Amino acid sequence: MGLQRADDAAVYKITDDIAIIQTVDFFTPIVDDPYWFGQIAAANALSDVYAMGGVPKTAMNIVCFPLKKMDLSVLRRIIQGGLDKMKEADVVLVGGHSVEDAELKYGLSVTGFVHPKRILIKKAMEPGDHLILTKALGTGIINTAIKAGIASNETIESVTRLMATLNRDAADVMRHYPVHACTDVTGFGLLGHMCEMIVDTDIGINLQASLVPCLPEAMEYARMGLVPAGTYKNREFREAFVDFAPSVDGFMQDILFDAQTSGGLLISVAGEAANQLLSDLQRRGMTSATVIGKVVSEPKEKILVV
Repeated sequence: MGLQRADDAAVYKITDDIAIIQTVDFFTPIVDDPYWFGQIAAANALSDVYAMGGVPKTAMNIVCFPLKKMDLSVLRRIIQGGLDKMKEADVVLVGGHSVEDAELKYGLSVTGFVHPKRILIKKAMEPGDHLILTKALGTGIINTAIKAGIASNETIESVTRLMATLNRDAADVMRHYPVHACTDVTGFGLLGHMCEMIVDTDIGINLQASLVPCLPEAMEYARMGLVPAGTYKNREFREAFVDFAPSVDGFMQDILFDAQTSGGLLISVAGEAANQLLSDLQRRGMTSATVIGKVVSEPKEKILVV
């Protein structure tokens, strides 16, 4: 499983019982605190392994650092944040690479394990599946408000902790259910990632906007027009695959396309198992987890948002 399909990570079969998952992700700071930036970047990189149904095992740091502009103490805090998140995930840091750069960047190259018959891909949804989202949307919009100096300290703290939360528990829970497909919601936004799951398939999605969990502050800021450029790019790229009912407000449409950082898992599970899976997710602390839609046979390659 490699470049021919747009999945969350690459998978290489080693034996009949073991395959390795490989992924890499890094980005520029999205919060001011170096320690929390390290935590968020690490959680984001590890998420692709969870989305493929695997367990991350080792990681290597990727660092671009402006030595002439920043003190090394900043880098130490970033690395410590990443290391603490890896320890939380039972992942071993085995090395890394750093370069001097004009712009600070940090992330991980991650290797995980999965049974070859238990790999979760994007394009394996089945009609009748229910779609569960495990984290609330709106981090991109809130990060825009933070940069504008509008967000409160309480909002900054809550969204920072949300982005730093691992998708490990969600992955642990869904292994016990008939999950057909999965992805993590990141830079393309919820609708962008849904489009990846239906394009070139014989299925579509009915999405209920009113059921999608959203951060209250994100809804407030979206109404104010604090929408990042990435959200508009996501919409321009995928709007041909999405039909909105007249009842879906413009600000909600923006949230559904909002570029997320370290978002939750989007899980496609057999309909008869959805309620029990949802109960188990909520029992494990994912209180925002919600059934937000359903996979349908018609119309093909379309997302109907009502």
